[in-house]
Amino acid sequence: MRLSGWMKASLLLLVLALTGCGLPGPSMTDIRMMVPNSPGGGYDITARIAARTMEDSGATGHMEIFNVTGAGGSVALARLINESGNPDLMMMMGLGVVGSGYANGSKDNVSDATALAELIEEQEAILVRSDSPYKSIGDLLQAWKSTPSSVTVGGGSAPGGPDQLFPMELARVIGVPTNEVHYSAYAGGGELLPALLNRKVSFGTSGLAEYRDQIASGQLRILAVSGRERHASITAPTLRESGINLVFTNWRGVLAPPGITPSDRQRLLQALDRLHESPAWKQALLDNGWDDAYKTGDTFSAFLKEQDATVAATLKELGIP
Repeated sequence: MRLSGWMKASLLLLVLALTGCGLPGPSMTDIRMMVPNSPGGGYDITARIAARTMEDSGATGHMEIFNVTGAGGSVALARLINESGNPDLMMMMGLGVVGSGYANGSKDNVSDATALAELIEEQEAILVRSDSPYKSIGDLLQAWKSTPSSVTVGGGSAPGGPDQLFPMELARVIGVPTNEVHYSAYAGGGELLPALLNRKVSFGTSGLAEYRDQIASGQLRILAVSGRERHASITAPTLRESGINLVFTNWRGVLAPPGITPSDRQRLLQALDRLHESPAWKQALLDNGWDDAYKTGDTFSAFLKEQDATVAATLKELGIP
């Protein structure tokens, strides 16, 4: 019997699948990614873009994203630690999770988990409603210095997170006592947005990507950004351009539970390598105002230990908690 071309191809695929010699292999395992804040926040946006890119590039099988909120990420971190040995779970995290552990007195540290990779760095933006009386960063800071009690700042991270650390550092630089800073914490950018739009806070601090649509539509304005240089997609000045000697950046990365095998860690790292190398991820960096800060494995592990020590010292100096 003569087989047609498509029948031969079908038989070849069947043989490959049965013998385990096809392309899928270990990197195509389905993976769950935990997000330690509410939908719409920076971790959530980063996780969903990363997951879609990894699926589309064939780095993984299906990726399920799920949100675990509470205590600025400490609840999610505790769950990750309790999943010791689970080879198919990752958690998106960043500076906020490091800080929340200290601010909430958690017994779990990020260095207790398996370090996989730092993905991005991101500037903080100082945001106001489009009709805010503060037309420039100078207007806002002058009002804040004159009457600290009249200015309330909101952030999409719990106490100890970057959205609090940043305005506290800013207050210290411009001479506002940190114990007079009125900071309102929200569980991610999704919850901070209505507070900004409904005038519950005077200004907000957040990552650039979280309010891209509201900025484009004119609902929100950026007064300044916290990086060393302006980002290509943002017209607002840096703080340094405005005469304020402060540079501040947030970062995000990925952890796995403790106790996974070296081969499972390598499998997850290979998936993240494919994410980092994909054109779609490079485009996502540009679209969201993210800077590539990719570091993996032992290098990332050492970075986490350094961040643990730095954040603990900073929070103690600022009197947090």
